[in-house]
Amino acid sequence: MKSQVQEKEYWRRYPLWKDIGAGQWNDWNWQYHNLVMTVEDLAKVIPLTAEELAAGEATKKEYKFATTPYYATLIDPENRECPIRLQTVPDFREMERSSMDLRDPLAEDEHMVVPGLVHRYPDRVLWLITTSCAMYCRFCTRRRIVLAKGHRTERELAMTLDYLRSHSEVRDVIISGGDALFVGDKYLETCLKGLREIPHIEIIRIASRNLVVCPMRVTEKLAVMIRQYAPVYMMTHFNHPYELTDEAKKACALLVDHGIPIMNQTVLLRRVNSDPVILKALFHELLKIRVKPYYLYQCDLSEGIEHFRTPVQKGIEIIESLRGHTSGLAVPEFVIDAPGGGGKVPLMPQYMISESDKKVVVRNYRGFLSVYTQPEETDCRCSTAPEIARRYSHILPEGPEKLMHTQAVGIEPGSAK
Repeated sequence: MKSQVQEKEYWRRYPLWKDIGAGQWNDWNWQYHNLVMTVEDLAKVIPLTAEELAAGEATKKEYKFATTPYYATLIDPENRECPIRLQTVPDFREMERSSMDLRDPLAEDEHMVVPGLVHRYPDRVLWLITTSCAMYCRFCTRRRIVLAKGHRTERELAMTLDYLRSHSEVRDVIISGGDALFVGDKYLETCLKGLREIPHIEIIRIASRNLVVCPMRVTEKLAVMIRQYAPVYMMTHFNHPYELTDEAKKACALLVDHGIPIMNQTVLLRRVNSDPVILKALFHELLKIRVKPYYLYQCDLSEGIEHFRTPVQKGIEIIESLRGHTSGLAVPEFVIDAPGGGGKVPLMPQYMISESDKKVVVRNYRGFLSVYTQPEETDCRCSTAPEIARRYSHILPEGPEKLMHTQAVGIEPGSAK
């Protein structure tokens, strides 16, 4: 599969695109205007079974279907469980509901303060600037919103910026969707420029899977434009080594070369990447192209995707197989995005065996047990902390941490402060 993508003008082997030149194929506008929008059209690219065609018909009223011509060519027609196929082709199981499925598992709608803006964490927000994507992943957390089509209106963008101007505690904005790069350069720059004009916004993140499904979307022009609003981080979503094609590597290099760090957020998907060998290979390959494995997500409790979910222990097993066995750079943080809007909860193997005020017993990746002796002096106050607190009053502790680091004697239940 991988060598097929690297073959010169590989797309011409498909009758649908046999007359398409390199200039068109490598143009993101052409990719967007020629999306594969139905399973019947996908069947012109790869053979689909009668069951897959029927599943496409059964799911289309509930969940959108689309993929780019580029991503469709990554599907192995000979492998019914090709990882690209499983992420792309509808499945009858999407219409099933388990007792714990949730339409909005992360309670984003509940924390939406203006249309498209989710304020759940104290100092950061999620800005959903569009509901559209170039490719609709079958395991999508936000599958509830993708039937709606379009980008946020000028009025909605203005409402978001007004809200952010009046909330000085917000320092980090994640621009997402849909897919944040499904919008045009001018629209995206309007969002970036608006954020950079707000003094207390320190960090901007752009969340896009287009580096995976439409890497030609990353152009020199786009990279130069984004760089003007630094620091900007790109958050992307490679799930399998087969997605790391020459085109994808080129897109990543273009962004990093322009000073835009890339962080990867992999979703743990049953029978797609639920094997330590696959994920270790993926994380190693990502580091080679200067992309940091950032999160490994436990698949969310969205409706119709239980067949993608693994037991939580599988994720812990995978982290166990990485920690100590490879570079720490290649080990992402395994998290559950807590249902009900609880935020990301980190999970990891148990390395601390026991603890007292004198000693801590720990084990390493090989099972070797060691004793770490606790120090006699335990006063950890720092002389510079008061001055730092004065300079950076917006980062003072909140919640339970406030009791540990301030003179506060109590917290009102239900209060974050």
